[in-house]
Amino acid sequence: MALTTLLAASALLVPALALPPICPIGPLAPLSCHNTTAIKNTCCTEVQGQVLQVQFWDTDPATGPADHWTIHGLWPDYCDGSYTQYCDESRQYTNISCILEAAGKYDLLAFMEKYWKDDGGEDESFWEHEWGKHGTCYSTLNPSCYTDYKPQEEVVDFFEQVVRLFNLLPTYDFLAASNIYPSATKNYTNAEIMAALHKVRGVNATIECDAGQLYEVEYTFNVKGSVADGLFLPASPVGEGNGCPAEVQYLPKILSSTPTVVDSETCSVGLESTTAASTDTPGATARRAVF
Repeated sequence: MALTTLLAASALLVPALALPPICPIGPLAPLSCHNTTAIKNTCCTEVQGQVLQVQFWDTDPATGPADHWTIHGLWPDYCDGSYTQYCDESRQYTNISCILEAAGKYDLLAFMEKYWKDDGGEDESFWEHEWGKHGTCYSTLNPSCYTDYKPQEEVVDFFEQVVRLFNLLPTYDFLAASNIYPSATKNYTNAEIMAALHKVRGVNATIECDAGQLYEVEYTFNVKGSVADGLFLPASPVGEGNGCPAEVQYLPKILSSTPTVVDSETCSVGLESTTAASTDTPGATARRAVF
């Protein structure tokens, strides 16, 4: 038998390696939430394709600077307001700071320590929660979508993208440009706030209130490509309601009420094996709660 024939025959006995797909980029990439059929390549197109960059305005206890909103998270859903959560129990990591430090992302971590705050001082637990509940559900951040995957590579991509989008969405400045500032004496109409946020992106945001007090803004996107490095295009919210009354309080932060930050855990080797058990049902479809 000829050598070339032998090589060809032996190749049939070797299983093909499962390689990440080659995805179209730029204008050729499909836009999430615009599929009329089932998504064939979930590494190239995000399955939960409506992505919300969510921000907090915590006043008492206060978090973050007096003139800046803070990060809540980056939430995916099925283009209709419903979503899954805690999609991979094996990646419920409890050491986000350690993962970022191991990747050399000290500037990213320092930014999060200033602008991604928990109102009880449990910043590390808050980051763990946001990654475990929402980050693990992005199809384009599945480890199988990476070439030469390194443990927790997708975790770093997630937090970098959250911060990248947050920096493009300075809510305090958006409102101030329409002369809307925090005030203990002046209220604003729902319509005024919505118009101010619409003006800068050309689509509506979603606002949420507690007892008439503004505390959250959600900015909706559809994505071309991966959540890690794709193109985020502003989109009108679908399935998310306006949770504020006709007249809204936008109160100043009481900085004296800022909680003391709880120290994060000591970093150690073997990060890829450290996980936390979730109390929520993995993969459960739900309407979004506060967190």
